[in-house]
Amino acid sequence: MTSVALKNIAETPMAANIRESANRVWLAGLGAFAKTQEESGKLFQSLVKEGEKVEQHAREAAEARIKEAKSKVVEFRGKASQQIDRLEELFQDRVAQVLNRMGVPTQEDIQELTQRVEALNESIKALKK
Repeated sequence: MTSVALKNIAETPMAANIRESANRVWLAGLGAFAKTQEESGKLFQSLVKEGEKVEQHAREAAEARIKEAKSKVVEFRGKASQQIDRLEELFQDRVAQVLNRMGVPTQEDIQELTQRVEALNESIKALKK
């Protein structure tokens, strides 16, 4: 084809129509690209906000579970302490029973004897006067 023939084709209404359509397609593509960038930014921000909400919800749920677990630990400690106190009391009772069977005086027995000795000392002092 000669340049004259190309020039004639370029000037025809059909060629102008094709060129205009191609230009519009190009502009539509650019518009779509710009819109996609704009929307992707908005979508990204929306996803970030949604992620923050989910993270906050998860954090609150975790804190609630931790608080519940701490409460259970405190409750368990209280029960364990009561059981230990009870075992200690039972142990002391058993040891006291064994010592009593062996004839070992209790602290109360010793205090009673001490009071008797003091009373006897007072009686002896009174008799000496």
